[in-house]
Amino acid sequence: MRAVVSRAPGELSVEEVPEPKPSAGQAVLRVLACGICGSDLHLHQHKLLPAGAIMGHEFCGEVVEAAGVLKAGERVCAIPNLSCGACERCRAGMGAYCQAQTPIGLGAPNGAFAEYVAIAAHEAVRVPSGVSIELAALTEPLAVGVHALNASRLRRGERCLVVGAGPIGLAIALWARHFGAREVIVSERAAGRRALAEKLGATRVVDPVREDLTSVLERVAPGGPDIVFEAVGARGLIEDCVNRVRFRGRVVVAGVCVGADSITPITGVMKETALQFVLAYEKDDFTYTLDMLAQERIDPAPLITDRVALDAVPAAFESLATPQGQGKVLACPTL
Repeated sequence: MRAVVSRAPGELSVEEVPEPKPSAGQAVLRVLACGICGSDLHLHQHKLLPAGAIMGHEFCGEVVEAAGVLKAGERVCAIPNLSCGACERCRAGMGAYCQAQTPIGLGAPNGAFAEYVAIAAHEAVRVPSGVSIELAALTEPLAVGVHALNASRLRRGERCLVVGAGPIGLAIALWARHFGAREVIVSERAAGRRALAEKLGATRVVDPVREDLTSVLERVAPGGPDIVFEAVGARGLIEDCVNRVRFRGRVVVAGVCVGADSITPITGVMKETALQFVLAYEKDDFTYTLDMLAQERIDPAPLITDRVALDAVPAAFESLATPQGQGKVLACPTL
């Protein structure tokens, strides 16, 4: 099969590689679409991938080798982990947090920037009829967003600030409006991404380079937003979010900062700020996302800005190193 392979640190190439051989309890999917994630970009840019690795964990595919209750020909998404399926977390639908898991597409096993990928059959979620392949491929990042909203304990009518309008920040903005936020203010430097935020439900967008975010918040959310979502992962932003949120407000950290960071605890102490970190999702988040897509109660289509064949994936990675207006870039092996 053809796949996008990490040939050397920081170098991607499209090559012929063996098709996956499923172990017990695994199914093989023919990949229909797979999104490029910020985690993929981080691994590539920081040269953290081992030679021969195949990335890709935001995918939708068609079952070609059945396993468990999955039948050949079914369209599915899956939590991208080869989890054990037997531990307490797995039995509770939290395979993304299985302590014995092996993540798909972050080194080994291989991911879905390829024609085929192997998954844990018990982590699959069927795609309802009527949901397009492209929208189904957004299930994983949308599930991250809905998980963050659940963690925030958003109440209808509250005001939110979303810092960063990458795909996860955009997903958070979409779900915040879906769950009844009165204001969804999105702070983002890239003009193209600010435009996407407006299409996906933001009530106001702010360019933090050219505008004074503090002044905007004073007008729109006097006293500070009820919830601030950090969706960038840069040093200093957690402290900034704590400074901006209202008294007894909540800060949800969805951005991934891999370096050391610091905060001044007294600020949060004096405001009794709740600080919540989030990582991934539960299986119910996948199911809920697909149900909302099937019922057309959310429309994330504007999030998809680019569709590329496997041959164009290396160039897409280079372009995303300095993103302009891109939202979600989908790799489609059938193109």
